[in-house]
Amino acid sequence: MNGRTVPKAGASEAAAPGAGDRGPEAVVVVSIHVKPGYEEEFLRLVTPVPDAMRHEATFVNAVLHRDPEDSTRFMLYETWADRDDLLRVQVHREYRKAYWARLPEILREPRQIQVWQPVRGDFAFFSAAHRSHPIALAGARPERIGHRAIRTG
Repeated sequence: MNGRTVPKAGASEAAAPGAGDRGPEAVVVVSIHVKPGYEEEFLRLVTPVPDAMRHEATFVNAVLHRDPEDSTRFMLYETWADRDDLLRVQVHREYRKAYWARLPEILREPRQIQVWQPVRGDFAFFSAAHRSHPIALAGARPERIGHRAIRTG
């Protein structure tokens, strides 16, 4: 499988690059398998992370998925406008620390983390057929999604 593993937390934060200095976009795919009985705790720990990420200048979106056949398996999909900022700054943010600190106790196996570069994106946000989609129902509004264009080439 292609992709790049994200470095571990602990490196010092660098200044975020200016808009003109942005590198290529990045998509982070994190596969998470928690121990049975820890699903709700995991959700309580992870929820504040995308809540805080959405305020970052290079953040585009994040979607948390749950395996419909195994309630202990999750996948977090994040899109960032600047891969370098993601790897140098965003993965080290303070708001991730409580989540990361508890993971060793609740994970069934180590997280699988990969960083991808988008090639193409197609979206049907808020069409009549998608108004009942969980993202739309969770409060995503066009003005929150459409404020940043996703470059795909």
